[in-house]
Amino acid sequence: MRSLIMEQQQKAPPEIKNAAQFLRGALKARVGALNGKRLDYFKGKSAIKALLSPAYQKVKDVPPVHDETQAIAVLSAVNAFAFFLRVQRGGPSGSSSSSPKILQIIQEQKFVADEYYVWFFEGSQWTTYAGGILMVAIMLAGVMFPLWPPIMRLGVWYLSIAMLGLIGVFFAIAVVRLIFYVITLIVASPGIWIFPTLFADVGFVESFIPLWEWDLPKKKTKKAKKGEKSEKKKGKAASTNGGGAFIEEVESGDSRPQSRSARVEDVEDEDA
Repeated sequence: MRSLIMEQQQKAPPEIKNAAQFLRGALKARVGALNGKRLDYFKGKSAIKALLSPAYQKVKDVPPVHDETQAIAVLSAVNAFAFFLRVQRGGPSGSSSSSPKILQIIQEQKFVADEYYVWFFEGSQWTTYAGGILMVAIMLAGVMFPLWPPIMRLGVWYLSIAMLGLIGVFFAIAVVRLIFYVITLIVASPGIWIFPTLFADVGFVESFIPLWEWDLPKKKTKKAKKGEKSEKKKGKAASTNGGGAFIEEVESGDSRPQSRSARVEDVEDEDA
């Protein structure tokens, strides 16, 4: 099957191949399980959005796309040359819900926005080859370190010492800021953090901005406040309906059509 797909892809015009190349790099990869093998797949809507994005307009030698109809036509052409195939997505392949979804190829191949498609095209491999060559070069350089010139070995030694020094400074800052926070928590509550964003998911420079900050509790969002209010209302309603009586309207057996009577029933308290 793989050889037939490769032959079909080789017959594709250069414009279609360039469009497939763009989509392979632009679409977010989802991992699925097809016949026991892990492959990347995507949803049709994501591919349409990618072709309508400004990034696609900058790509040269690709079919023009100005609306959703043209995007679907291009994707249908890419599908016709087996760069990706329409699949049916099932449940998780393992016991965990985060396991790759099971994929099964559908016989009728066409492009539908709400369907899923699995990639049979790896795109450009120059980055993989370049990474492999770089790894081999680093390993050879490490093995041949004793043969390096003295100047280069001395430079590597200084570089390693500098890296170890930076790591030591980082740990020292972490310890000092923790000690300072404990002291200020006792002396000047609620405490002060030095470099409050040191461990936050930000850039290197932003990790040291601001210099210090009070350890104030975070303000509740509007959604959280609304949730608390709704829970309080539910609690009040439950407390009022905990016991007592309720009135139920029942239809009377009389022949008069709209005649109804009320019946009062005592309900025992659940806590009793």
